[in-house]
Amino acid sequence: MAQLDTLDIIVLAVLLVGTVAYFTKGTYWGVPKDPYAGSYSAANGSKAGKSRNILEKMEESGKNCVIFYGSQTGTAEDYASRLAKEGSSRFGLKTMVADLEDYDYENMDTFPDDRIAMFVLATYGEGEPTDNAVDFYEFITGEDVSFSDGGAAEEKPLSNLKFVAFGLGNNTYEHYNSMVRRVDAALVKLGATRIGEAGEGDDGAGTMEEDFLAWKEPMWAELSEKMSLEEREAVYEPVFSVTERDDLDPEAKEVYLGEPNKNHLEGTSKGPYNSHNPFIAPIAESREIFTVADRNCLHMEIDVSGSNLSYQTGDHIAIWPTNAGKEVDRFVSILGLEEKRHKVISVKGLDPTARVPFPTPTTYDAAIRYHIEIGGPVSRQFVASLAPFAPDETAKAEMTKLGSDKDYFHDKVSSQYFNIAQVLELVEKSKKWTNVPFSIMIEGINKIQPRYYSISSSSLVQKNKISITAVVEEIRIPGATHIVKGVTTNYLLALKQKQHGDPAPDPHGLTYAITGPRNKYDGIHVPVHVRHSNFKLPSDPSKPIIMIGPGSGVAPFRGFVQERAAQAKTGENVGKTILFFGCRKSTEDFLYKEEWEKFSTDLPTFSLITAFSREQPQKVYVQHRLKEHAADINALIQNDKANFYVCGDAANMAREVSAVLVQIIAEERGISTEKAEEVVRGMRSSGQYQEDVWS
Repeated sequence: MAQLDTLDIIVLAVLLVGTVAYFTKGTYWGVPKDPYAGSYSAANGSKAGKSRNILEKMEESGKNCVIFYGSQTGTAEDYASRLAKEGSSRFGLKTMVADLEDYDYENMDTFPDDRIAMFVLATYGEGEPTDNAVDFYEFITGEDVSFSDGGAAEEKPLSNLKFVAFGLGNNTYEHYNSMVRRVDAALVKLGATRIGEAGEGDDGAGTMEEDFLAWKEPMWAELSEKMSLEEREAVYEPVFSVTERDDLDPEAKEVYLGEPNKNHLEGTSKGPYNSHNPFIAPIAESREIFTVADRNCLHMEIDVSGSNLSYQTGDHIAIWPTNAGKEVDRFVSILGLEEKRHKVISVKGLDPTARVPFPTPTTYDAAIRYHIEIGGPVSRQFVASLAPFAPDETAKAEMTKLGSDKDYFHDKVSSQYFNIAQVLELVEKSKKWTNVPFSIMIEGINKIQPRYYSISSSSLVQKNKISITAVVEEIRIPGATHIVKGVTTNYLLALKQKQHGDPAPDPHGLTYAITGPRNKYDGIHVPVHVRHSNFKLPSDPSKPIIMIGPGSGVAPFRGFVQERAAQAKTGENVGKTILFFGCRKSTEDFLYKEEWEKFSTDLPTFSLITAFSREQPQKVYVQHRLKEHAADINALIQNDKANFYVCGDAANMAREVSAVLVQIIAEERGISTEKAEEVVRGMRSSGQYQEDVWS
């Protein structure tokens, strides 16, 4: 037998390695990277292998401007993206958008003085940071804050940092825009230099968009002067590429048809379940709890068994909605996408810092139905950005006018609550808007966000079932030909109709893909996660509580009373439990009437005080009933340190309840209104007065 020399062995080894490599490509190596295997698949905080050093990230990607956002509903993120696009297209800045929770901030003392940081910060709840801004907020406002070079606050360690700030708030809340105010103060205290005013948008007054537009122009002017920027004519520069994939069938296993991440795509959904990764929960029970034909209020029981989702009484449940089929069809039609709505597309960032807002490859239909907030309000700035893509010069002129004339835009668009497809139809319906790049729709319209509902059950009584109480929303506009329908509550109504035997649910003329992508939600399921809240019962059940909850604002108080009734049945000493509930008529929308009667038996310290606003000539609301019981309320608060809770409408009811409480304390204690206001402020800061309100 011939002997193998060293060269033969080397050649054979190379051939063997090459053969193994060829047949294992795509299995063990060379596997195409799924961009959603991290944030969308693991869906659990920071991404493996991703640097948390923002300066390093900026250096690597050649950026000189970072726009950080703290966002709960997506609006602050949208404004951050708009600032990034405008900074790039108008002023030539090299911009990037950054989620506050993705980075660490100890090295901000080494931030170069030729770069700029922008902060777009929403205030959540009672003056709290949004979920993704908690760590940053606690760090930057901490008393013992320290940076990489060891400089203490009095040494002004951030003297190199130039920053811009805009806040999103609601003046119906006591701590209006407190997030941007506190962060601004903290940065200035640490030596940073703010450029322009710290802007404040007011959702409570309905002026958020115009506040933003009015703030940014003088900000850009001052920033241009400080950084020697030259303004140029803004042209559309896409952030994402959208590629139609003729090589992929929409039913191919790697195509996302609405699944939120890779685990859901592969049918192996697993926790932890959170704001990036919903649990597909069965609806165990659903029923109508109004007794009037033209209005709906739903009670639902969501089964979270086996999910490891846990909640505490007073928490919120998030529902992940889909867009109504009627609005999906309108959007598809006006853009001329009917014939290719199920065409597979891949969406990629044209910049390494651009984050695609949904997993791809997907289809036009799936992106529109499950991921883009097509039913939301339209910004004047976005309308202006679409003008160059109008189907003719007349439509272009009209879009330009809408984008530039604040009053005209209000009359034609915002006062009518039009969504973007309705605006395009308003301007030119007979021609398709086929010139509009799909990328600008992805960039200019918010990602559809989960909607949060106060949980109306007690975790002590039913830890594996979460109750929801939701009024099905609609807005009737005087003189308009359409009625604005709530996206999520009508989605829930469709699920309820399906559960009760309707083969083709069509609530209020809307249809929903309620079986979900690839029928994965069939059997009446809904995507959910739980958000923890500070709206909590006292740890000592003997402490009295006073609850104000008209309409669906009674939701968390059903859970409170349910819990205290269960505690009483086991022999615990449960304090006085007073609920003020209001609705229109006792025969139409008296929520949980029979349950309150049963709770009165199980919980002797429970009392229900009602206000039926339309059962007498003069309207009577919960704040009127509160005033009628002034002496008892004051005594419980002053002598027994009762907790005082309010849930419901922030703009009117909650404000009036607060004003009445001030009046009660002033009159009952014989003190001035100013002194009584101080007492109520003290109750709020100590947690004795708690609110779970919305506008």
